[in-house]
Amino acid sequence: MILPIIAYGDPVLRKKAVEIDKDYPKLSELLENMQETMYGAFGVGLAAPQVGLAIRIFLVDTSPFAEDETLSDDEQKALKDFKRVFINAQILEEEGDEWAFNEGCLSIPDVREDVFRQPKIKIQYQDENFETHTEEFDGLIARVIQHEYDHIEGILFTDKLSSFKKRLIKGKLSNISKGKIRIDYKMRFPAMKKKR
Repeated sequence: MILPIIAYGDPVLRKKAVEIDKDYPKLSELLENMQETMYGAFGVGLAAPQVGLAIRIFLVDTSPFAEDETLSDDEQKALKDFKRVFINAQILEEEGDEWAFNEGCLSIPDVREDVFRQPKIKIQYQDENFETHTEEFDGLIARVIQHEYDHIEGILFTDKLSSFKKRLIKGKLSNISKGKIRIDYKMRFPAMKKKR
């Protein structure tokens, strides 16, 4: 089932998400719904806060990036094959010189900006079977993980912009929070929630 994606301005996007255990109710159904929601909106990642749940879960599927012909064959293959569920993730290390990449977010449609992030991460997480993994990632895979990880920490990519850039997009962000935007996937806006 496709879930509505929570729009910028909703307080759930600002909460630090809590850990869950394997007894979390209807977890496999939630993961399926999140996956369907992510693909329905043509996303490469989706975090639980983006569907209204302040819990430490996010999904990543970098296969759409594999079509970038400027990447090496090895990079394309790594991106094409990378699909994961991250539960109770903790980034242990971030290293390297920050690099810019143009990011967007399903909760902040029609806003794309260059964001600087470190290229390498070490992360500990549990998969959908609650097996614990500690792994290192770099490049675009690391970046998508960092973006989704920020969501479970209550951070949005727009928080990482300069104050000048934030001023430039302030009107767009305000319109998104009020639902004054045309979008081709299901969303829930803070303004709609208040009217109920």
